[in-house]
Amino acid sequence: MTKRKIITNEDLIKALPQDRQEKINAEVEKNIAKWGGARKNSGRKTVVKGKVLHFTKRLTEKEVEFINYARSHNLDYDSLMQR
Repeated sequence: MTKRKIITNEDLIKALPQDRQEKINAEVEKNIAKWGGARKNSGRKTVVKGKVLHFTKRLTEKEVEFINYARSHNLDYDSLMQR
């Protein structure tokens, strides 16, 4: 059985003349800016590779204490929950 090489859109674009490639890439950038992605002045932070995201817990003090206690004592949540 022979393996087939998958041809991507990028491969097809690279086969075109340079001026056509630039037009296509400009149109792609325009659509990305219009429909999504990290847009200029959108308030979204760009993701830095290798940087860990920080999560915020919005809990009461008692909830935080319970979660820390449960984690430190390896509580089985399934056995605590009623089904």
